[in-house]
Amino acid sequence: MNDITEMPDGDVRDYFTPLFTPRAIAVVGASATGNNRANGFIRQQRDFGFTGDIYPIHPTADEIEGHKAYPTLADTPDPVDYALIAIPAARVPDTLRAANNRVRFAHVLASGFGEVESGRALQQDLVNAARDGGVRFMGPNCNGGYSPRGGLTFTAGAAREPGGVGVISQSGGLGVDIIRRGQERGLRFSGVMTVGNCADLGPSDLLAFYLADPHTTVIGLYVESIADGRRFFETLRRAKGRKPVIILKGGRTALGYAAAVSHTGALAGDSRVWHALSRQTGAVLTGDLEEFIDAAMTFQMLSANPENSGANQGPISLFGNGGGVGVLAVDAFAERGLQVRPFSKETQDRLAAVGLPPGTSVANPIDVPAGTLAAKDGKVVESMMDIIFEAEQLSAFVLHLNLTVVWSHLVGTNDTLVENLIAAAARLRDETPNAPPIQIVLRSDGREDIDARKRLCKALALKSGFPVYDELSNAASGLAALRLHESFLARASG
Repeated sequence: MNDITEMPDGDVRDYFTPLFTPRAIAVVGASATGNNRANGFIRQQRDFGFTGDIYPIHPTADEIEGHKAYPTLADTPDPVDYALIAIPAARVPDTLRAANNRVRFAHVLASGFGEVESGRALQQDLVNAARDGGVRFMGPNCNGGYSPRGGLTFTAGAAREPGGVGVISQSGGLGVDIIRRGQERGLRFSGVMTVGNCADLGPSDLLAFYLADPHTTVIGLYVESIADGRRFFETLRRAKGRKPVIILKGGRTALGYAAAVSHTGALAGDSRVWHALSRQTGAVLTGDLEEFIDAAMTFQMLSANPENSGANQGPISLFGNGGGVGVLAVDAFAERGLQVRPFSKETQDRLAAVGLPPGTSVANPIDVPAGTLAAKDGKVVESMMDIIFEAEQLSAFVLHLNLTVVWSHLVGTNDTLVENLIAAAARLRDETPNAPPIQIVLRSDGREDIDARKRLCKALALKSGFPVYDELSNAASGLAALRLHESFLARASG
């Protein structure tokens, strides 16, 4: 069997196309009389827009969920690109063994394999059976796959709109969290594949696909253990940072390590090894799901510029309402190695000459109270932004707005101020040569009416090409990930 990670990109794409855009799906485990997970999966694919054939596999049923059923995987009228195996662990090996080279890929959902001592022999039997049947599989002990381009999903509520973020997750539940929380934040995915115990296909194989896939621009992984560590490292090393890779590593502490071993049944690895891997390959390590999504959001919306690395970094501008929030943000950025330095005296003098209302600070961070934001229907703030972009060689510009304060202050006046500021930021980006990355932070107090309007403004900002965050600390986390990737690219090219 050829090593997928060493195949040419075109061959890797061809190899995995049936998984991400299947023409025919088989479902093992659906009931003719009841309603179980496999039945729900069939309905889910129809609702999600899958247009190919669906073949329920059942030893005696004639029809399940409106689809003709077949006794085994070898009995379907056409070969199967993707099969969901949702039956008890003990029955899985014989099911795959009987596939007779008619199934390309499968997800094995059942647990009770190599993650427990008593199931290790059964997992080896599963691997042997899949080879006998000609099936490549993900799992066992996982949830399935999500591929918007192929009309495939394993979770309700997933967006049908495809995007550029490709994810590999050793945890099925965390895969669901990444999809749901990520899309709420504005992420759109090229695919999310859960791999569980990685008895056959694992992170290295799918990483090779996402690196070769033109639809994927950002790669994210949740991993607890890598059985083929050298192969994984070499796949990343050969990529030379051509796509940003984000890793959320479970099992970094002694207790987390023990939990990871019991979860997927493999060795989790020393955290120092992962930090070394990050330094040598440019992969970005994140500490929790929030940071993971921050990084993915940033890479989804912003392009890396190696010239922004190291000594070449210009000042980062924080611009918005809230003095205390600005001070905390300076700390948050500094803790991540990002400096929010005061502007030059010349820049501060030019800003002051605009004729700012009392309470406006021009040193950086720029504190513009709601009254300043509203002055002259927002034109004063636009003039300030123009001066900053012209006078300072910024390495990043962060526009942050406390929406509750802004909209409370503007009742009955300029109801489109936030939208106007987003448009002004887009104009500056488009008109400024070598414009710095712009991040937008939309803060609220959680009130339902505020959050409803916030969602509209977030959608506008995303459509305008800006990454959007809920807090300044999220923006700092995302920018730190971008800077790490840029620094690696600068070193790799130097």
